[in-house]
Amino acid sequence: MSLKWTDSLEIAIALDEAHPEVDPKYVNFVELRQWVLALDEFDDDPEHSGEKILEAIQMAWIEERE
Repeated sequence: MSLKWTDSLEIAIALDEAHPEVDPKYVNFVELRQWVLALDEFDDDPEHSGEKILEAIQMAWIEERE
């Protein structure tokens, strides 16, 4: 399965598995973007990310943790 920027919940789950020691509340968007691009399952245009997309991913990750 390949992940796209719009798959915020699936990306959040993958990030939670890849970075269990990280509190997603304190991840900045630059680092978050780099981590998403580094996911093996991620397959989308890196230039299609933006603040709203990264915020949605971060919020989904926070909710996944709770």
